[in-house]
Amino acid sequence: MTVCLALLPLALVISLVIAFAIRLESPGSPILVQERVGLRGRRFRLYKFRTMKDGYDDYGARQFMKAYIRGEVNSCSSASAVFKPNHKAHVTRVGRYLRRTSLDELPQIMNVLKREMSLVGPRPHVPWEVEEYLPWHRQRLEVLPGITGLAQVRGRSGISFDRMVRFDVEYVRECGLLLDLKILWRTPLAVIRRRGAA
Repeated sequence: MTVCLALLPLALVISLVIAFAIRLESPGSPILVQERVGLRGRRFRLYKFRTMKDGYDDYGARQFMKAYIRGEVNSCSSASAVFKPNHKAHVTRVGRYLRRTSLDELPQIMNVLKREMSLVGPRPHVPWEVEEYLPWHRQRLEVLPGITGLAQVRGRSGISFDRMVRFDVEYVRECGLLLDLKILWRTPLAVIRRRGAA
């Protein structure tokens, strides 16, 4: 919370520039609001910068993600773009940059200030993804979701869903200030290396 408050002025300036760039390229709101599932299954509204063209139909992405959770899709295959739609033509130029740098997640500082998220924790999923969970997958809902997490610094999106959940469960069992600091330290390195980024 204190870290977010300290970063808020800089984040607001960067956010204004990003929002202007998004609107300059594509009509529609620069902020995407999605319902996500957080601590103990509580639903909340997550904020992020829009990276897709306005009016994009996400049916194909939903089917892909459901298959990924069920283990029917190999995340390392050429068809894979885990957590992100496969149709690159629908991603704006600004959106591609935001995804590569993870700046599309910047508005989630507001979710942290609202105590719906933490800086570190399992990434929150949308309700229709959670509906595909196996019982043991729900262990990842025992802590606040985060902007970054253990799975993001160890593999980002280039790993299977079960492996990602294992990282999340490991975090749930071992979470503490020292681990959080290690993850925060490694997050920029993971973004720079763009491991598993799409």
